[in-house]
Amino acid sequence: MSTYKYLAHIAEDGREQTVCNHLEGTASLCSSYAAAFDAEEQGKLAGLAHDIGKYTRAFQCRLHGGPKVDHASAGAFECLKIQQPLAAFAISGHHGGLPDGGGRGDSAGTGTFWGRINRVSQGNLEDYRAWQNELSLPRANLPVFAGKKLEGMFFIRMLFSCLVDADYTDTAAFMDSHPDTPVPSSSTEELWRRLQSYISGWFPPKGALNAQRCAILETCIQAGTASEPGLFTLTVPTGGGKTVASLAFALAQAKARRMKHIIYVVPYTSIIEQTAQTFREILGNENVLEFHSGVQFAQQADDASSLETAPLTRSAETWDVPVVVTTAVQFFESLFACQPSKCRKLHNLAQSILIFDEAQMLPLPYLRPCVWAIAQLVKHYHASAVLCTATQPALGPIFREFAPEIPIREICPMAEDRWESFRRVSFQRAGTLSWVDLAARLQQQEQVLCIVNTRRAAREVFQQLSGPGNFHLSTLMYPAHRRRILEEIRQRLRGRLPCRVVSTSLIEAGVDVDFPAVYRELAGLDSILQAAGRCNREGKRPPEDSIVTIFQGEEPPLQLFAASIGAGKLVLDHCPDIASREAVHTYFSTLLDLKGVDAQDAHHILPLMESDFFPFRTVAELFHLIDSPTTTVYVPLDEGAELVELLRSGQYSRTLYRRLGQYGVSVYPQHLVALERTGALEHLADGSVVLRDVELYAQTTGLTLEPSSGNALFL
Repeated sequence: MSTYKYLAHIAEDGREQTVCNHLEGTASLCSSYAAAFDAEEQGKLAGLAHDIGKYTRAFQCRLHGGPKVDHASAGAFECLKIQQPLAAFAISGHHGGLPDGGGRGDSAGTGTFWGRINRVSQGNLEDYRAWQNELSLPRANLPVFAGKKLEGMFFIRMLFSCLVDADYTDTAAFMDSHPDTPVPSSSTEELWRRLQSYISGWFPPKGALNAQRCAILETCIQAGTASEPGLFTLTVPTGGGKTVASLAFALAQAKARRMKHIIYVVPYTSIIEQTAQTFREILGNENVLEFHSGVQFAQQADDASSLETAPLTRSAETWDVPVVVTTAVQFFESLFACQPSKCRKLHNLAQSILIFDEAQMLPLPYLRPCVWAIAQLVKHYHASAVLCTATQPALGPIFREFAPEIPIREICPMAEDRWESFRRVSFQRAGTLSWVDLAARLQQQEQVLCIVNTRRAAREVFQQLSGPGNFHLSTLMYPAHRRRILEEIRQRLRGRLPCRVVSTSLIEAGVDVDFPAVYRELAGLDSILQAAGRCNREGKRPPEDSIVTIFQGEEPPLQLFAASIGAGKLVLDHCPDIASREAVHTYFSTLLDLKGVDAQDAHHILPLMESDFFPFRTVAELFHLIDSPTTTVYVPLDEGAELVELLRSGQYSRTLYRRLGQYGVSVYPQHLVALERTGALEHLADGSVVLRDVELYAQTTGLTLEPSSGNALFL
């Protein structure tokens, strides 16, 4: 036996971790993570084999500043030799990301899986056989379902997640000379106690509407306590209290079935702010992670030591907290990602409850891959999924295609008369209105909400209003600014003062405001009904006096909205009651039919996964729910000015980035370029972008995207 000591890491204080100790530590963690989906043996194998390539003199030189060494391919090759291709694939990408599979004939050294394997098989790596003196690789049974191609690809990504988290965690524990500890959080029993305390004042309910809400809440709690994990719908009318009711279902099921986490997925960052704040009020700050583009933390390259030396990244990367509130973009793009930092959290979706708020907003071009991924988590990873909305989409046939053995259970079946008791508005149509005519109509109302389809339209209509009490809302305003404006709006509504609001769609889903009248530019029926939920929300006025006016704007609709507007118009033209459940079902069925099956997987992601050999990198490049990724620009106004100064001084922390998220505006690439050209932006050392010219931020309408020529594109 060789007496040479092979090292995996050397800490700054000179302490040494042997490769054997690192492999055994990683294997223990990886096995425990994979136990959540019955893959302990695969987890142990991946952990033991992942750094076998460090048993070389070349890697030992690397620890002292030598050149980079491929130490991942060796472990992948050894797993493949013992007929463990899924573990081999996970290991091959544990630093640089999951590769495309490629073909057996790929030349040695190419970036594909087979290129890496061929590099080893052709003797292009230094001899690493010393590992056999210290370790042996265990037998590892593969879960039966993972033998199928698509299921196998999903399994690899989940095993990869376990391996990456275990590798980073073991490395951090050694480098920091103390065991890695997650952010302190409360037990499920304590969370349940806090929920009970929060809702205790709701009983006995006051008034008929509150009685209905409490009945929905109790039904959800009973269903959560009694139900095994599975696939659920929660179809509750707008105003029925579905946010707290869905959390109550999830906590009840977590308590009864020892589920691990609650992941609450919302379509917009504008909803996330309000939802996360509600959950913090109920459960406490330490138990809720808000994760979206506005609060992501600066990350280095995918390297275990650099990622973990800054503790702020751990909870954001692992989601190892009781409740995570995130966007559909972050959730689904992670499920189809290939990079370690994006995939690290995925294993924590197993044995968890996934709530998809406003499920009707799942993006149509990615609908089938999204539904397939949800079905995988429910079928094979002991997760529950709840499709939670007031306007339930017609997703049943797609779920039955991907998971025919799993029934879809409605958590809160409601008779028609109970549904009708939540009706609070009447609808009317106004034909086509110019922005001038629309503004004139709004000016005649004391209190009115108008929702239009683009930020440009919102600004144009708002600028034509005069007098006190006029407000503009769009995502060009940073969250803290929007929240301040919303609070002023609510105060004026309560005080019966003039209050005219022109907004983009950010206000129509999940934002708690109550107007006597609403105008909504022609859109999909789901958007129209969400807008209607901001009218007579508390039911204090008769429905016949609470009018939602649907109009066609002066500009033709963006191609982006064409199908949903077409389906919505069909229902408006042919259904006498557009708020009925029949009308909603007709709308979603029509929308899917109009687009056809191909449009539900516009980039042919599922067929690609079937035809190619585990094309991880290609799929990750294709799967982008938002085609044009945004950059967060921090606005140094109000508290944001002090926070930016802290950032400039290098005082990075999870708390700082989270607070800064309240002063960030998401900017599309073409707008970023326009701002760059005028010198309006400052780039900081951590990669953050700050608005240098605060004159470009108006207190009424937010960030201007046309700093010089006035011809920037608004969306």
